[in-house]
Amino acid sequence: MTRIKPLVGALAAAGVLAGASAGAFGFKLPWNKDDAAAQQPPAVVTAQATPAAAAVAPAAPVAPTSAPNFRAIVQQAGPAVVGVTVEGTRKTSAEEDPMAQFFRGFPGFQQRGGPRGGEVPFRGAGSGFIVSSDGLVLTNAHVVEGAKEVTVKLQDRREYRAKVLGSDKATDVAVLRLEAKGLPTVRLGDPKQLQVGDPVLAIGSPYGFEQTATQGIVSAKGRSLPGDAFVPFIQTDAAVNPGNSGGPLFDGAGNVVGINAQIYSQTGGYQGLAFAIPIDVALKVKDQIVATGSAQHARLGVVIQDLSAPLAESFGLPRPDGALVAQVAPGSPAAAAGLKAGDVITQVNGEAIERSGTLSSRIGLSSPGDKVKLQVWRDKAAREVEVKLARAEDPERQVANAQGEVEPGKLGLALRPLSPQERQQSGLQEGLVVEQAAGPAARAGVSSGDVLLAINGQPVQSVEQLQGVLKNKPRSVALLIERQGERIFVPVQLG
Repeated sequence: MTRIKPLVGALAAAGVLAGASAGAFGFKLPWNKDDAAAQQPPAVVTAQATPAAAAVAPAAPVAPTSAPNFRAIVQQAGPAVVGVTVEGTRKTSAEEDPMAQFFRGFPGFQQRGGPRGGEVPFRGAGSGFIVSSDGLVLTNAHVVEGAKEVTVKLQDRREYRAKVLGSDKATDVAVLRLEAKGLPTVRLGDPKQLQVGDPVLAIGSPYGFEQTATQGIVSAKGRSLPGDAFVPFIQTDAAVNPGNSGGPLFDGAGNVVGINAQIYSQTGGYQGLAFAIPIDVALKVKDQIVATGSAQHARLGVVIQDLSAPLAESFGLPRPDGALVAQVAPGSPAAAAGLKAGDVITQVNGEAIERSGTLSSRIGLSSPGDKVKLQVWRDKAAREVEVKLARAEDPERQVANAQGEVEPGKLGLALRPLSPQERQQSGLQEGLVVEQAAGPAARAGVSSGDVLLAINGQPVQSVEQLQGVLKNKPRSVALLIERQGERIFVPVQLG
């Protein structure tokens, strides 16, 4: 089964960046200076050209460039790349597949199937890098999730007990603090300057092999992944495996341009598709965490999708660029601004939106309360709409109603979206996982681990949809629940 996998650690490494060796291929690259022929433009064979062919100029030869000095980058930046080991407990359930967490804590992997809602001890590891000489370290949020003890190990084998200043699940960024001074640091770069085809280098601890360096190129930019709406990922083919989570991605000049976070794999290991969080995204989150202990993200309140060529034609658009609004959440900023299903958002503050993922990241990385100007295509004409953004719910735990006293008309459920792994395992693309049940829902038999698919026949994609049904304070609702592969309707009395 093909999966998007966090570079979660557990093989003495909790991420995904493994070392791959460069093979000797039977051809020479443009920068091989010992091959003069490789630096000459290809010979042009003249022939009788047709009028149409004569109008097309041949592509100009690409100028050769110097190869990046990866040896120097490793020597300069390696001392600031650290290993991160963690100990703690995590929730599990009887139905949980140990492999679903992608080798978390291996070796020393302690997780076993336990009672639903129980906790099991774990040990795991990942990577990170020092961004300030007084001990600030960046890594992935999933590396330190649930950790009670975090230890950071430097290249020179010094070890420090680290404090987790804060973590942000929405972007998968965490900030650690070491009680130390005069530490080596990395040099930070600008991911906006990266282009597809540029060389990159990753350093980390795949499978516990410390200070492993692997190289590749930028394969794509601005990738959107399931469950990661806020991050425009950098895709590379640098070899990454479990243990490199949180480690740095360097450009050819030795500047950190990203944090290695996920892979796309059918086997659990490296298959040429790795994804890094752009460092500018991580630094914005870092600044918020250092200042307040947490990060906030903005929310527009729409369900969006990409346009296809036929859809663009039906809406009168010349190109399939933009984010098509499929649904507007009641009471959301989008609803207040008058956005409607069928609108196509083509610009945010004058910047073009080519795909729906671009809109998600632009909005999500804004601050609650920000006002943004959207260019919207409606009825085959463009118009401007100003929206004041609201605060986004924690994507890992959107609470419909807390446990304790349950108000009239409330279900009493704590819910979160399905994770990418849960979607792959269950085959479900929609629904909310029940983390806690109280009040009417618990009395009706809803329990932790159930997946809420629909309410009163309406598919459920977000807590806002659920609240939209409940705002009229109905006396009863019918919930469609999936439990252990079986679907059942559960009537819940609210009045």
